[in-house]
Amino acid sequence: MSTEYPQDLQEVIRFHGHMCPGLAIGYRAAKAAQARLDVARPEDEELVAIVESDGCGIDAIQAMLGCTLGKGNLIYRDHGKQVYTIICRERGRAVRVAAKPGLFNRNPDQEAVFQKVLGGRASEEERQTFWAFQKEKVAELLAADLDAIFTITDVSPEVPEKARIFKSVNCAYCGEPVMEPRARIRDGKHACIPCSESYGRGW
Repeated sequence: MSTEYPQDLQEVIRFHGHMCPGLAIGYRAAKAAQARLDVARPEDEELVAIVESDGCGIDAIQAMLGCTLGKGNLIYRDHGKQVYTIICRERGRAVRVAAKPGLFNRNPDQEAVFQKVLGGRASEEERQTFWAFQKEKVAELLAADLDAIFTITDVSPEVPEKARIFKSVNCAYCGEPVMEPRARIRDGKHACIPCSESYGRGW
């Protein structure tokens, strides 16, 4: 683990597995939200994060803000956008942190190497070039002024209810327990979603 990064960022990297530009964006977004809301990492569900992509930055939100899928205070909306809305339940406040365009721009040579790395066709030299570019981009994102990388706005929060624990019922077809609100009825019997969707006509 590199010691060139602050301790909290080192924890984020440890959680995620590596450092990359996407993680840097999530880290900066989490720090921005903490500063705007004047909150620290809570112990439980005091904060709620609504995230609009499933990229690397989400791991920074989880590690920094304690918002996780298992606790029910991480809400994923599949919009494909680097946007994070952080809600403080106790204060009834929320902030929306949206990445500005162009943060991940690459020149044609960098893009060519990027595609080779993604496709598993890169040489060792090309992989080294790729990671050097990634490190340079990370440094740029960590050093940038917040208003250069984000649009940050206070928003009226739609505070979701806290996570609930439901009873389970057994699927009559596979035998596995399923959360009651997610169970379906198939031929008059409880069915989990995969078993209830087994009927089809080629769609």
